[in-house]
Amino acid sequence: MEADFAVELGVDDETLELPWAAADGGPCYYDLKREPALLLQVEEASRVPELAEFLAVMNSPAGILETAKCDTWSSTEINPEEEIFGAAYKFGSYVDILFSEKTARFSFPEHEHFAKRITQLLKRVPEIPAAAESLVRRCFYHMAEETKDGFYITLYVFGYGDDEAQARQRWAIALKLAENAVRQMLLM
Repeated sequence: MEADFAVELGVDDETLELPWAAADGGPCYYDLKREPALLLQVEEASRVPELAEFLAVMNSPAGILETAKCDTWSSTEINPEEEIFGAAYKFGSYVDILFSEKTARFSFPEHEHFAKRITQLLKRVPEIPAAAESLVRRCFYHMAEETKDGFYITLYVFGYGDDEAQARQRWAIALKLAENAVRQMLLM
């Protein structure tokens, strides 16, 4: 499995507002950590059971993490760096991960350590046509009457295959490996 991490804190890089809501009553932030039953409201989780399981684990009441956003997709657009997999299809996902502890949300070293550590662990898993990337990004936390700049991690996971079903199956394996890596990190 290919694994990498990066820091994206530039002016033009992706950011997250928390809580967030799409315009016109579209998707919005659900606090799955404190209200696990809201997982049923997450459209992506209802379509993709493997993602629902991953979200449930990341938002475990006993854990130190929670999630803010997610999505899955399938594509035949293979980037040059993905050609090593010799695949016609890819199935991918992203999950935006936050630390539950408020002080940790504002610690760049903790986010960087998390991204580096999950990358190290995923580089050790068996060789499969899959990839993961952890990106440390800026988050604007809206808290009562103020907004504080902090961080979050976007975890991308991709599976590659000759058809969409094979790509999705490999993605599911890679997502489970990422879940296991997070669990292992939390035990250390």
